[in-house]
Amino acid sequence: MSKLRLLYLILAIVGAIWPMWHFLTYLTSEGASLGGLFAQWTQGPAVTGMAIDLMIAGLTLTVWIIAETAVRRNWSALLAIPAALFIGVSCGFPLYLFLRTRPV
Repeated sequence: MSKLRLLYLILAIVGAIWPMWHFLTYLTSEGASLGGLFAQWTQGPAVTGMAIDLMIAGLTLTVWIIAETAVRRNWSALLAIPAALFIGVSCGFPLYLFLRTRPV
């Protein structure tokens, strides 16, 4: 495995663990309230802008993964879509790069 692929893998792992730790901390302190989570996402202009930015980035990444997978036939790269949508772009994007750069 090349150093670049190893870096992508490390970033995907960190991108899964670090944000999820904060999310789980929120859930254990506030409960599993989706309304409360949405209220946090729209608490102020900066937070709302960041939430919208990440949603657009996740959608863009999903479209890119689907388009490129159709051309390259690298079906394992589709695993990055649920990672991006359910964990976050900070995990899905480096995971996609890791899967995309594997030797064919």
